Amino acid sequence: MWSTILMTPALWYAGYLTLPDRLYGLADVDREPIHGFFCGLCGLWSGVIIGYVTEYYTSYGYKPVQEVAAACETGAATNIIYGLALGNWSTIVPVFLLSITAFVSHTLLGMFGVAVAALGMLSTLAVGLAIDAYGPVTDNAGGIAEMCNLGEEVRSRTDALDAAGNTTAAIG
Repeated sequence: MWSTILMTPALWYAGYLTLPDRLYGLADVDREPIHGFFCGLCGLWSGVIIGYVTEYYTSYGYKPVQEVAAACETGAATNIIYGLALGNWSTIVPVFLLSITAFVSHTLLGMFGVAVAALGMLSTLAVGLAIDAYGPVTDNAGGIAEMCNLGEEVRSRTDALDAAGNTTAAIG
């Protein structure tokens, strides 16, 4: 979230420095560089919202994952059906956000606007990749603790870290 907040004025400044005073030939009417900023802004903030929706549907601290865990207690079929339903349900917000972002960006600057929105989504990629690296590290720590026959206290800690790592990997 902080990277997106910091990236918002940086995105405006980058557009101010790089885009010309008038953009010709990108749509039926001439466009201003501020339209490029709005396209990037749509991509930037929709990417953040998609990340938070992903966290909601993959973190054990929230209701959807807890409900899947409860469905596991009744049997494999219930688990599979509920997991598939939840997986389909979790894509609604990202699909709508991507559609709205593409529509707004294409309306403002045509395909150039869609490309700028995609760059807005990717502008915080470095933070996302750093978060994504946390998952395998914590998974390996749990495996090492299990292979070394460490106590239940250590294993419970590595399981909690592994759950957080799986969430960060899903967000990344």
